[in-house]
Amino acid sequence: MSRAGHPEHARHGRDRRARLLPARPGKPRVDGPRPTTAVVGGGIAGLAAATALAERGVAVTLYERQPYLGGRAGGWPTRLRDGTPVTMSRGFHAFFRQYYNLRALLRRTDPGLRRLTALPDYPLLHADGMRDGFRRVPRTPPWSALGFAALSPSFTVRDLRRMDPVAALPLLDVRVPEIYDRLDHISAHDFLDAVRFPARARHLAFEVFSRSFFADPRQLSAAELALMFHIYFLGSAEGLLFDVPRAPFPSALWHPLADHLRRHGAELRTSTAVDRIAPVPGGGYRVATEQDERSHDTVVLALDTAGLRHVVGRSDRLGDAPWRERIARLRNAPPFLVTRLWLDRPVAPGRPGFLGTGGFPTLDNVSVLERWEDEAAHWAARTGGSVLELHAYAVGARTPRDVKEKHLIEQLHRVYPETRGAAVLDVRHEWRADCPLFPVGGYRGRPTVRTPDPGLVVAGDLVRTGLPVALMERAATTGFLAADALLERWGVRGVPLWTVPDRGRSALLRGLAGWAGPPGRRAGRRQRG
Repeated sequence: MSRAGHPEHARHGRDRRARLLPARPGKPRVDGPRPTTAVVGGGIAGLAAATALAERGVAVTLYERQPYLGGRAGGWPTRLRDGTPVTMSRGFHAFFRQYYNLRALLRRTDPGLRRLTALPDYPLLHADGMRDGFRRVPRTPPWSALGFAALSPSFTVRDLRRMDPVAALPLLDVRVPEIYDRLDHISAHDFLDAVRFPARARHLAFEVFSRSFFADPRQLSAAELALMFHIYFLGSAEGLLFDVPRAPFPSALWHPLADHLRRHGAELRTSTAVDRIAPVPGGGYRVATEQDERSHDTVVLALDTAGLRHVVGRSDRLGDAPWRERIARLRNAPPFLVTRLWLDRPVAPGRPGFLGTGGFPTLDNVSVLERWEDEAAHWAARTGGSVLELHAYAVGARTPRDVKEKHLIEQLHRVYPETRGAAVLDVRHEWRADCPLFPVGGYRGRPTVRTPDPGLVVAGDLVRTGLPVALMERAATTGFLAADALLERWGVRGVPLWTVPDRGRSALLRGLAGWAGPPGRRAGRRQRG
């Protein structure tokens, strides 16, 4: 069987131009004494690294501060006022079809991805009442972008005439890291201004992406926005439709993967926060927690931004001084709010499982959980009610939290008026501020997988790579890359990876993008002018 036909290398997608990065050759497993690795962080990146290492015979100890796995896609048990046990989380996550490496991780315990279910559309609603979506949009580039513009009510003929096509040319040939050289010096907001995107189309199409980074478009690098456009519109034929878990994150995703890791000999130490890490003379590291200290041959740091800053700040002999200074300069995106409501009556039958919104003060999306999640569906069937989830990204800090929570629910009443008269049987408000910020000009300061110390690697969605990946897929990909860097030390075969195409799909469009020169500087001059 050819390498591309091996199950480990199966694309499991529809895009024939998806790119395979074959596994680096080597032994199938560690032989002799098992090397040890501390994986610090049990989110997607840490789980990917731990899985690849444990499957190849490395003795893995995974440290996770929380009592649950999954990181920002994790969940934990709570109990409603009526005594019902339920699972709470930090909110909705879309598992897009081009998340090849994340889906490969999930296939370890669910080969057919039967624990995921497809939502029929990615519907959008503007505050002025205009509706849009992606179900009818062609998925093959460039017809995907052209089809969206042609079918979307947010684009009028007048809007299209006003747009500056030359300023938009960087989107036609996105490559990493070149796109950061071209666009990292301006914000997503300023780039869209330079292109003269119509306001409603910006809210419904492009700010969906910038808000996915939990950042205001004025703070987000335009390069990240361009990369997202490539991943979903002009680079990949997978489209913007997505899957969601049929059950809460722990039971659908992470409990089965934890069992898989244990079967491969991994030790999972949840509720165990790592405080500091010290290199040991002669090789290896001493990992200190509140409970104990243990020695490991190698370390994977798979932490969120604040966690990475904390551990590195407390570990003054890790890496070198310039590397530690770059870590110290990393910043978090603004706070976000997830509100989950258990209502005494259902929403209207035609409400979608997920709705993206634009033009509202803080409301970014609404989920009707019983449309796909079994736990919520059982509760709704038993009570006759509904379980709704509201997201507010990049929430300012000036107004008191309780006022923002109330305001978010008031915006729900505008979107789904039938909820005005519903009694709230229970509610949870989850505030977080732990997502990485990708600011203008910040790309070069972000860590790479490899560090100045060969036995220390970094993984997570904050890590920069030479691959067109983002969000959860960047977390999974860097986790596998971190494992690969360590496996190379022991002569063990690496991890195969898939990505969307690493450049524009059309030679003609790539030529146009090259002809335009450095359009990022055009946008910058336009804003200064």
